Amino acid sequence: MAIDREKFPPRYRTVAINDDGLESHSYIPGGLDALTSSPTNDKPGANPEQFVGLALSTCLNATLEAIEERKGIPHTSQVHTIVEMARDTRGLQFYVTAQVRIPGVDQATAEAMVDLAERRCPVAKLLSGSDNVHVELVKEFSSVEAVTD
Repeated sequence: MAIDREKFPPRYRTVAINDDGLESHSYIPGGLDALTSSPTNDKPGANPEQFVGLALSTCLNATLEAIEERKGIPHTSQVHTIVEMARDTRGLQFYVTAQVRIPGVDQATAEAMVDLAERRCPVAKLLSGSDNVHVELVKEFSSVEAVTD
């Protein structure tokens, strides 16, 4: 279902550009300029998997920070997002797991905060229609080892 742009006009707009493919760079005019490369080679540069992870981690934690502020509690939330790429019957897909840790907050409050953040964070809402995307509250972050094909 599309959002009514007349009723809800954009409050912010940016343009992300990649004109030359994966082995090049992606940039925001007047801002970030990131060297890009495939995750399957040893060349320097970031890749789409990393950008997805950064987008979800940053947006979800910013949303949690706003919830913490509204509740009058210190900002302690942390978000680590694991992004995995795998083959499927039509090519490639991502598995995305955002792990949220909120030290100093009881379990019930933390669960409610994560549920609210997941429903309010624009990136989480964008990704929420996929069975491959999960947000979970954890006491400790998983140890993640690199996988290369």
